[in-house]
Amino acid sequence: MTDHGHSPQEIKDRIGAPPGRGVLRDVVYGGIDGSVTTFAIVAGVAGAGLSPFVIVALGLANVLADGFSMAAGNYSGTKAELDDARRLRQVENHHIDHYPDGEREEVREILRLKGLSGRVLDEATDEICKNRETWVDLMIEGEYGLAGVDPHPMKAAIATFVAFLVAGMVPLLPFLFGLSNAFTVSSWMTMGCFFAIGALKSRWSLAPWWRSGGETLVIGGAAAAMAYGVGLMFHA
Repeated sequence: MTDHGHSPQEIKDRIGAPPGRGVLRDVVYGGIDGSVTTFAIVAGVAGAGLSPFVIVALGLANVLADGFSMAAGNYSGTKAELDDARRLRQVENHHIDHYPDGEREEVREILRLKGLSGRVLDEATDEICKNRETWVDLMIEGEYGLAGVDPHPMKAAIATFVAFLVAGMVPLLPFLFGLSNAFTVSSWMTMGCFFAIGALKSRWSLAPWWRSGGETLVIGGAAAAMAYGVGLMFHA
């Protein structure tokens, strides 16, 4: 558990500038996908009995092209979320202008569900509805379930690409260094990468590191096994 200060100034600074969701999801997403897709290529090509040069060429192409594609997709998806939030703010501003009584009742219902009642509920509703920005903020969270902190499309894209690039290079390293048992070493390194990503992810969850690592290892290993099996089907 992470402790933080509770002095009046520390509370004011922390609540006044919340960090948002961060890039944890983007890093885990990019890292797992980078390992899985690159090793899938390595396993598939190795299973088909093709040369290490082909493995390296296809693997590098995947790391760069697929990594950029994922980053671009994450940028576009995150930006779409941001655009949708802005659209909903306009919708709420329009509703407040044209249906103020109905919007006021929505504020009251949101606060009632948060546990307020009686005179406190009435006073809180009055105070919130005095400020247009605060009113809209509450509606965005309470009516649409959106977070109060906007996402950062470019930050999400960069985190995804870097994680994909780093994790995606792991299966290729034994082939780049020309090891004689490159595929075996690549397999163990990739499994270790899967486990490490899962174990690292546990820092932000309640699951123990070994369980989180094992779960990611099973998911990545299953994908790799399927790719290798497909490659064996085309072995000359």
